[in-house]
Amino acid sequence: MHYKSNYATVSEAINNLRAKGFTTDFNLEENCIVCQSEKFEVEDLEIVGLYRYEGNSDPSDEATVYAIESKSGLKGILVSGYGISSDTRSNMVLERIRIRK
Repeated sequence: MHYKSNYATVSEAINNLRAKGFTTDFNLEENCIVCQSEKFEVEDLEIVGLYRYEGNSDPSDEATVYAIESKSGLKGILVSGYGISSDTRSNMVLERIRIRK
């Protein structure tokens, strides 16, 4: 899925993705992504859109919004810091998830 519009803010991206059916909140754990009590291995997920934001004055405001879909059709959003606020283990998990072209 390719999105033709870029969003001005993280909250705008989240709101528009939710309107497109990405209603699940995904979170990162050590070697997987979780949603409530369900765990997903990286091979069960696909990144279908990503949007990166840089803080105008504060490097800790840098974030990436990921639109993610599972093989079972579950659609959700994961927000992760990058740059100064990134977590190396989280980045390693995200780098292993296939990105849809």
